[in-house]
Amino acid sequence: MFLAWCEQKKLSLETLTTQDCVRFVLDRSDSGITGKTIAKDVAALRSFFRYTIIEKIRNDNPAELIESPSREKNLPRVLSPEQIDSFLSSISLEKPVGVRDRTLFELIYSCGLRVSEAVSLSLEDLYHDEKVLLVTGKGGRERMVPFGSEAEKWLSIYLETARPILVKNRPERAVFVNYRGQRITRKGIWKRFNEISIASGITAKIHTLRHSFATHLLSGGADLRSVQELLGHADVATTQIYTHVEESALHDYHRDVFDNFESENDI
Repeated sequence: MFLAWCEQKKLSLETLTTQDCVRFVLDRSDSGITGKTIAKDVAALRSFFRYTIIEKIRNDNPAELIESPSREKNLPRVLSPEQIDSFLSSISLEKPVGVRDRTLFELIYSCGLRVSEAVSLSLEDLYHDEKVLLVTGKGGRERMVPFGSEAEKWLSIYLETARPILVKNRPERAVFVNYRGQRITRKGIWKRFNEISIASGITAKIHTLRHSFATHLLSGGADLRSVQELLGHADVATTQIYTHVEESALHDYHRDVFDNFESENDI
C-alpha cells in the first residue's frame, strides 16, 4: 500500500524523507483509519525501512522519528452474574458431556481460567480437601487457585458420574475429556461454548468468563494484587484494565438509576 502511494506521488524509495512518510500517515488518517491501525502502519514502516538498510537500499530510516498515535483502550466485555447463571443453567444435563460442560464452564468462570489452562488440567492437579487447583499458565508458570462450593459440587458430580462413562477403562489423566474419553481440545471447548451461547441467547466468548471473574471479584472488594495472582498475570498493569471495566459498569449503573429517577419524577 505504501509503495503504491509512493508511485502515485512519484516518490523514490531511495530518496523519500520523513516528511513524505508523515504525509502518507496523514493521508491514511484522512481516509478514516483509526489510531490503532495507524500505529500498526507506523510500526510496519519502521520495520520496512530497517530492512532497506540491511539490503543497502538506504542508509537511514525515515520512519524512525514518526511518533505513533495513542491506541484506544478497548475494555473487555463482561457478563453480569445473572447472565452467567443463565448461560450455565441452559446447559442440558441429559448426557455425560452435558455434565462435563456444566462443570467445565463453572470452573473456568469461578477460577478465571484460560481455555488452555482448563485443557491442561489433570487429576493430580485437583486438591479437593483444600478446594484448590494447580494451574499451569503462560510460560509454564504455576499457581494455586481456590474454587468455591458450587464448582466443588459440580466437580464431584462430574468425576463420580459422567467422567467414568466417558473414559470407560482408558488410563486417561485429563480432568476434562471428550466423548472418546480423550483429553478435550481447545477447539472442542470453543465449539461447545458457541453451541451453548446460541441456546442460551447469551452472546459472548469463552474468555468473557475470565473477564467476568476478575471484574466480579474487584466489584466484590478484592484487591488488585490478589486478582493478579489468581489470574496469573506477570504484570499488575495487565490486571488494571478490570478496574476500568468496573468503573465503566458503575457509571452505567448510576446513569440508569438517575434516568429512572428523572422519569418517575417527571412533572
